[in-house]
Amino acid sequence: MKKNSKRALEIAVISDLHLGTYGCRANELHNYLKSINPKILILNGDIIDIWQFKKSYFPKSHMKIIKQLMSFITSGTKVYYITGNHDEMFRKFKGFRLGSFEIVNKLVLDIDGKKGWFFHGDVFDVTMQHSKWLAKLGSIGYNILILINTAVNWSSNKLGYGKLSFSKKIKNSVKGAVKFINDFETTASDIAISSNYDYVVCGHIHQPEIRVIQNEEGETTYLNSGDWIENLSALEYTDKTWSLYEYEKDEIAQKLDDRLNSNEVEFLDAESSNNKLFEELLKEFNINK
Repeated sequence: MKKNSKRALEIAVISDLHLGTYGCRANELHNYLKSINPKILILNGDIIDIWQFKKSYFPKSHMKIIKQLMSFITSGTKVYYITGNHDEMFRKFKGFRLGSFEIVNKLVLDIDGKKGWFFHGDVFDVTMQHSKWLAKLGSIGYNILILINTAVNWSSNKLGYGKLSFSKKIKNSVKGAVKFINDFETTASDIAISSNYDYVVCGHIHQPEIRVIQNEEGETTYLNSGDWIENLSALEYTDKTWSLYEYEKDEIAQKLDDRLNSNEVEFLDAESSNNKLFEELLKEFNINK
């Protein structure tokens, strides 16, 4: 796909990539990123999963995501990295800037005269605030479930059946999980309304959504970018309109799978500048060893 054939976007928001884990759908994410040309790219938390990170597992497909993000930065796209709970170690670097890249804990943007409030969302998670070990234990269980799900889907595809999502079924059927999601959305929206934000944009709960939420004080548009583990979703803003992107409905991006090898030239052309920028980042965060 040539650069001028990419979809032009004002803003793209992705979250919960969980790079460095077995559940990350890096190939699909790479296809998506290669298909867009955003003016602003917002990485809304849990991009690199520091909790689960192991030097023994960071495959080439995951490194391609890092290189693609570097390509956005070197080409002038404004990239905001909003920290999440799985990459919380980056919070101490709040305010760090390098070229068009910036690390923040939250972000407020003027979007065509309306105020947008962006943050990951773990601030509302009681288990994160009071029992981090419990949250990490839950994360391990979730990753195991994803691994089992991946194996089952591989077998299911071989047999000609459709895909299943165990964790989706669990979240949609367990009353406590449904209540948590509803409470999360309501809390975020109530604060946004009281602060006069027109949009509140989160990640964290892996539940893609766009809907207007009202209370007695007013209304706001609640948006959640979902994740790249199960839903393979993102938020896109263009022509003064927000939309929810779903990879499984994007036939054009899916077809890029067959063309990635021929498109590697784009990476090679920008390789020197990407590598230099990446080395500077590693030095800054003291993770180059």
